[in-house]
Amino acid sequence: MSPTPRKTALDALHRSLGATMTDFAGWDMPLRYGSERDEHNAVRTKAGLFDLSHMGEITVTGAGAVDLLNYALVGNIGSVGVGRARYTMICQADGGIVDDLIVYRLGETEYMVVANAGNAQVVLDALTERAAGFDAEVRDDRDAYALVAVQGPESPGILKAVTDADLDGLKYYAGLPGTVAGVPALIARTGYTGEDGFELFVAPEHAETLWRALTEAGAPVGLVPCGLSCRDTLRLEAGMPLYGNELTTGLTPFDAGLGRVVKFEKTSHAEDFVGRDALKAAAERAEAAPPRKLVGLVAEGRRVPRSGMDVVADGQVVGQVTSGAPSPTLGKPIAMAYVDAAHAEPGTPGVAVDIRGTHEPYEVVALPFYKRQK
Repeated sequence: MSPTPRKTALDALHRSLGATMTDFAGWDMPLRYGSERDEHNAVRTKAGLFDLSHMGEITVTGAGAVDLLNYALVGNIGSVGVGRARYTMICQADGGIVDDLIVYRLGETEYMVVANAGNAQVVLDALTERAAGFDAEVRDDRDAYALVAVQGPESPGILKAVTDADLDGLKYYAGLPGTVAGVPALIARTGYTGEDGFELFVAPEHAETLWRALTEAGAPVGLVPCGLSCRDTLRLEAGMPLYGNELTTGLTPFDAGLGRVVKFEKTSHAEDFVGRDALKAAAERAEAAPPRKLVGLVAEGRRVPRSGMDVVADGQVVGQVTSGAPSPTLGKPIAMAYVDAAHAEPGTPGVAVDIRGTHEPYEVVALPFYKRQK
């Protein structure tokens, strides 16, 4: 018997809004409140409000915190300033991706690592194990936070209505402590939609106050509550990888086209890090003979590709779809796929997706499918 899914602090509120709930990574989460297309379009043109309390927060503190993170993760955490954040990954010794993460530097010797819901325990265990010998403490703070995100072009105005924090001075991938709707919050300018937006970390008992205040402030400009379903189509259009689809333990960051997150030169004395040798070899392999490349595919017809379907050319399998969905913004089905280098160039002719035995024609395009106007 599978365990009962965990509930976020906003569970009763979601149900009162008529949300369709689903079990996601061991959590009961809102999939949609009404039309996922309407929710998607609201984020692209106005604003959407998300409960992301299923994400896993892990705090790392102590004089050796930065050395531990430089050793445990592939990025150079030593160059992250206080109040800034960095996208990075944690890998196995063989270079396989355990998870992609955001690391926030909250203070001189305090960092918050945010892991994907389904990997939070694995990441916590890995960081705890790798902390041996470092003057640092790894703390499971998953129960200490609720996470609410407001995303979309109207999000700065909505948030300004309920906080006196300096949002204009808050850069992308930065975070600052502040008060939102009268409750203490870490305000981060991050997100997973391709739009400007904010992620607000608060104590679980304050989540409902925050949600209601944002709902009220956003009502005049068209803010709507949004579920996981539109979060997936938004991130797909923005070309953002999803763990378990584009990222797995079977791939290194170089295989995933994200070698840029690996820093072989690091500040502090942590030149050695978990997976370094394997990742060095992967980098050399990728340079000598590019592995399959992650590309975008846009349908010529109406049939929607799904994860695991084969990409074909001249009757031969040349790749595999990792994510696929109808794109509300493009008005066509789209997909991300790993394909052989010979078929990875935008406009490569003769590429199709095998959808239940029929080879549906697809155009190869560069990622992302959608980029917001600055």
